[in-house]
Amino acid sequence: MRFKYLIIAFSIIIVIIILVTAFLPLMFASSVSKSNPEAISNFRIVTLPLLIFMALLLGGMSLFFSLNYRLLSLLEREDWPALAYYLEQKIYTKGKYSSRYVRLLASSYLVITDYQSVIKLEGKTMLARPSSVTKNFLIFGSARVLSGNHTEAAAFFKTILVKNKDKLKPKNEQWARWYYGFSLLLKGIFKEAEPEFGALAATSSDAMITGLSAYFLNNSIAKNSDDKNACLVSAEKGKERVIQALKNETGWKKEVTKNGSDIHIAIIRKYIEETGQWIFKE
Repeated sequence: MRFKYLIIAFSIIIVIIILVTAFLPLMFASSVSKSNPEAISNFRIVTLPLLIFMALLLGGMSLFFSLNYRLLSLLEREDWPALAYYLEQKIYTKGKYSSRYVRLLASSYLVITDYQSVIKLEGKTMLARPSSVTKNFLIFGSARVLSGNHTEAAAFFKTILVKNKDKLKPKNEQWARWYYGFSLLLKGIFKEAEPEFGALAATSSDAMITGLSAYFLNNSIAKNSDDKNACLVSAEKGKERVIQALKNETGWKKEVTKNGSDIHIAIIRKYIEETGQWIFKE
């Protein structure tokens, strides 16, 4: 297990630092004490806090690894069915509806394409700890998109935006708006999707959201718009904003890599790659 070896190696380094720090005063005691008798005492006073900190750090790491060994090992093996079963015991049996456990279980369900279980988890979590649903709304909404229930997906993201107005972090709020527009687009409701994507292309602080919004304005919405020229202009302005922010395709790829591990990014990876090509290669 690579993670186990990493922890062991790090623990060994900390132990070595503790030993060196502890015995360093003794190593120099004889030479220092002749010229400055108080130096060795002062040196010990200085190194004592470091020794205590290192010992506490080592103890904390050991405790964390011991308590989470099963979870970490399943994550490293990417044994998603076993991980889902383990988390179900934690959440449903023991009632531990923490945001972290809920996020991991929902993500495990998505990986094994068990969308109904994601919805079931959302319902139970909403009753036990609603804040855990709000913190992980992108995962729960993504499950609806992936399952093909675009009407329900649009309603879900709209509800999140209405109920959590001024509470969501700016980036999460923008992703909620983007997914709301995307759900409308998948339903074929282009007139309602256009203002969402148009606003995001013009004002989003996230280059990926800006680019994706501009891409769909140009390639999907414009041909169904009542004002095709205005739609294409919005798309072009969004494209220019991305180029100005990221400069080239390398910058775009770095932005994708930085956020690529998030589920709501992973499920639209195809569109992200197409967007990058549209912006920087055309």
